[in-house]
Amino acid sequence: MSTEYVVAHVDDLAEGQHLVVTVRDREIGLFNIQGRYYVLPNVCFHQNGPLCRGAVSGTVVVNAATQWKRTWQHEGEIVVCPWHALEYDIPTGQCLAYPKRRLPTWEVKVDGQQLKVVM
Repeated sequence: MSTEYVVAHVDDLAEGQHLVVTVRDREIGLFNIQGRYYVLPNVCFHQNGPLCRGAVSGTVVVNAATQWKRTWQHEGEIVVCPWHALEYDIPTGQCLAYPKRRLPTWEVKVDGQQLKVVM
């Protein structure tokens, strides 16, 4: 059974910002990407680093779609673990270096001016 937890106020999290909050004794990162809200656990699977305290950025992509040229993509959608620089896609929790590894994500609801995480 899921429960909704009030974690912040809309005014607490401007577009492009993120913050770390505690829900049920678990630290989570709450991100605002272009007015959409996302949540990741504040833990990198590599060595349990404080993932959501890292910088939010983009990433370099090199593949057939870019004609094997380096291109900067996903600006504002990638969080970088401050311990060892593993990159994660915020909307999906996908680790970019290890495509088979994905962090859990949770739904964020906007209820008036409150941001609620469903866990």
